[in-house]
Amino acid sequence: MTNLIDALEPKEHPSASLPPGQRRIEGFPRFGTHLAKPAPEVPAAPVIHIGGVVTEAFDVPLATLAELPRHELTADFHCVAGWSATDLRWEGVTFDDFYRRIIEPVLPPGMAITHVTFRGLDGFYSVVCIEDARAADVLLAERLNGRPLDSDHGVPVRLVSPAQYGYISTKHLCRIDVHTAKPKRSRWSLVGELLIASHPRARVCEEERHGYLPGWLVRPIYRAVKAPILYVCTRTSSGRRR
Repeated sequence: MTNLIDALEPKEHPSASLPPGQRRIEGFPRFGTHLAKPAPEVPAAPVIHIGGVVTEAFDVPLATLAELPRHELTADFHCVAGWSATDLRWEGVTFDDFYRRIIEPVLPPGMAITHVTFRGLDGFYSVVCIEDARAADVLLAERLNGRPLDSDHGVPVRLVSPAQYGYISTKHLCRIDVHTAKPKRSRWSLVGELLIASHPRARVCEEERHGYLPGWLVRPIYRAVKAPILYVCTRTSSGRRR
């Protein structure tokens, strides 16, 4: 645990200072809501299901991404818990290209999309405002640091939104739904809403960590728990690689 705690101490960032409340760590651990479970199995012929208010739901074979313009992006990954993995090199297609070429043609005429839901094979999902989803640096990424994504980081494809906290960047992407209004939560609990409510925009530069409380207020709480969480993340990842 000592090495992990040491890794959380502030370090000089090679390109720019880190956002408020963030500290650089070495490496890029697996992180998410299902650390006690193995990564989900990937179908032999993976697809991204497109649904929501499109004229008709349909599946996009993952191979279709190879037909879209390719982009490479070097960016930092900022976890809402306060750690940052820096200078990650992602490769894939921009969501904006995917939206214009794949989704927009099947929308009813005049339909105004406001939100997009990204769902993963592990059951996790994020809801993103359309203006955030279509930002120039948002990717559907298939490669990380020159290699295909592994099970820790979202194989076969994941969302990458560098300007937002990591909980927006859904891994193991398998479904995209478009909406004309913010979708209602499928499950609601008082504890979840008040204590761990995530911010709908999750913009790192604004420190939008919590849905109701200011970022500076919840920052110490995240900082207090992130060392043991990182320890679990590292143990989980290393255990699968043995």
